[in-house]
Amino acid sequence: MEFRNSTDLDSERLLALFLRYSEPYRHDRLRVSVRYSRGADFSGTCFYRDARIFVNLGRHVRYPYAMGTQVARAKSNRTHWWRAIYRLSIADPYQLALFVYLHELYHYLVKTAGRSPRRKESRCDRFAARVLVDDYGARVTDSRGRPVPREAWDFQEVEAFVAKARRATATPPKPARGRKPKSQPKPSGPRMAATTPSPEPATLPPLQPRVIPVVIYPMTGQQGLLFDL
Repeated sequence: MEFRNSTDLDSERLLALFLRYSEPYRHDRLRVSVRYSRGADFSGTCFYRDARIFVNLGRHVRYPYAMGTQVARAKSNRTHWWRAIYRLSIADPYQLALFVYLHELYHYLVKTAGRSPRRKESRCDRFAARVLVDDYGARVTDSRGRPVPREAWDFQEVEAFVAKARRATATPPKPARGRKPKSQPKPSGPRMAATTPSPEPATLPPLQPRVIPVVIYPMTGQQGLLFDL
């Protein structure tokens, strides 16, 4: 991965965060740039052909930051569909950068895994939200600030969906916590007829116990850092 950072955030810390969650997947071709946005709170872009990800952060953002997400279930009726806005608590700019990166990384993984990249925004948000909630204690709340149950937003197997983009030595993906495992069917067949119990075997003498042996370059100007891993 090539990594450049032109913000005031610590480049080594950012790179460590990104690599921690990229490691299970094939990311050698990725070129990641972190920079300040022109006015938006945050934004991100993924270019599939060039394997480039841009993470843009707003200088003016104050923390903790309530980020609107698309992790809620979509609902519909005969005329239209809608989705509630659930908010994710972001503690600092490093978490904001990580969320944006993970969102764009998932777009890249979807394409790498041979899936259609269309209409995957909610999956990308769930992929990133799982990391922030599980590893950094972020909270998911509704429009009134009430906690949202895990099963209301973590109901898709987002990691299994991009399993073909994983490294051969990577550990298996984590299942969605909001999805209940399928119950196993009970075995069918004829019941065994009752039989007369056999007599007790002769008492044997007690057995005697047996012991069984048991690469970072220095900061240069305002152009950020370049890491080639």
